[in-house]
Amino acid sequence: MFTQGWSDPAGADPRSRGLVDEALFLGRLIAALLPAEAEPMGLLALMLYAHARRAARRDAQGRFVPLDAQDTALWDAALIDEAEALMLKAVQLGRVGRFQLEAAIQSAHAYRRLTGQTDWAAVVSLYDALLAQTGSVVAALNRAVALSRLTGPADGLAALDALADDPRLEDYQPYWAARADLCHRAADRPGALYAYDRAIGLESDPAVRGLLQDRLAELNAHD
Repeated sequence: MFTQGWSDPAGADPRSRGLVDEALFLGRLIAALLPAEAEPMGLLALMLYAHARRAARRDAQGRFVPLDAQDTALWDAALIDEAEALMLKAVQLGRVGRFQLEAAIQSAHAYRRLTGQTDWAAVVSLYDALLAQTGSVVAALNRAVALSRLTGPADGLAALDALADDPRLEDYQPYWAARADLCHRAADRPGALYAYDRAIGLESDPAVRGLLQDRLAELNAHD
């Protein structure tokens, strides 16, 4: 429910309008009914961290703004504080699960509002823990992106290459978008061109597709 509403930030689709608020209401209800369970708190915290960034996800012209480029002054501090309090309670229960780890990754990103920098080492370590618990190929993809921010695009591309034979990624837009960005940063122009083409073709959100097209145009402008 939350994901469906999150994918329509402008509320243009009547089928998904209000779903985020409903999901948060249900998340708060479940966490309140199960105070001895850590994972409902982790799930609620995860949604709160994401929803706290809603005002920063698009610029004044409606263009998509990636997480690491968002203006942290636009983030909702009250929602982040609520999420942080939930994470503290969850950790004290001593049973770490998938949603807590995913929320902890978002907490590490949220810390940028205080320091001005993302703790990429912490993000990579948390993805390592998430991978050990879930084996998720999406977690492995996101870890590769975080690794590229920590040690450089070559290491990120090496991590992506290790996933390249997974058939689940063949038509998975975030994989191609990540690969395009890393190839671009690593000065692999042919790789970037191919990956941008795949990512643009697979993207349904006009704002995200516009960002990718702008980056492709930037790459071509330096030809």
